[in-house]
Amino acid sequence: MSGTSMVVLGLSIATVLLLLGAFMATMRQDRKGRPSAPPVEPASREAPLSAPVSAPGHAGSDYADPRTIKVGDRIEVHGSQFRALGALYISWQGQEWIEFLLRDRRTRRHEWLSVQVHQGQAPGEPPHLEVLVWTDVPTQGMVPAKSMLIMDGVEFFPIERGTAAFRSEGDTGYPERGLLDFADYRASDGRLLSFERVQGRSWTAGYARPLAPGSIAIVSRAR
Repeated sequence: MSGTSMVVLGLSIATVLLLLGAFMATMRQDRKGRPSAPPVEPASREAPLSAPVSAPGHAGSDYADPRTIKVGDRIEVHGSQFRALGALYISWQGQEWIEFLLRDRRTRRHEWLSVQVHQGQAPGEPPHLEVLVWTDVPTQGMVPAKSMLIMDGVEFFPIERGTAAFRSEGDTGYPERGLLDFADYRASDGRLLSFERVQGRSWTAGYARPLAPGSIAIVSRAR
């Protein structure tokens, strides 16, 4: 084969390789711009529940059962110590829960701790214990709406409302017995907001923070 033919053949091969490389680069760019599947929408986060429970005092093998807290007990929550000043025992449509008024031993601030057992949603599903710490929210005369409301720029949607009966024990600032109106809301990210009022009084509100198993320890019992 002559030298001229060799040069022509080499140029032809080089041209083919360049065209093939350009074609492959275009295909890679096209795949980058076309996802193989539509993006998955992030799931709404539900407030976590603790481990399954059975009888009082047996919420778990490695942590204290908050249902056994009594007025006057000293407890520890995430390393901070509180005194249980009082308790509200609330019942509504067959549901029962307890709300403890806590006082931080160091800062003297007050917080509410609610404890409730939720029955399983499906047959055979065990009950779960929900423990929430509530932080006060300035309501500035707000009234809970029956539809969506906005608090601190976040949209909250109604999930439950009603009028419950309560009995108080210790120092709660509530009457010994009475009726409690409540309205509960949830944001799309799982945050909880609740309004409460003793009938005849103004509404108060709070955000909820769920506690995981083992977050509470009973330091000492009331004497």
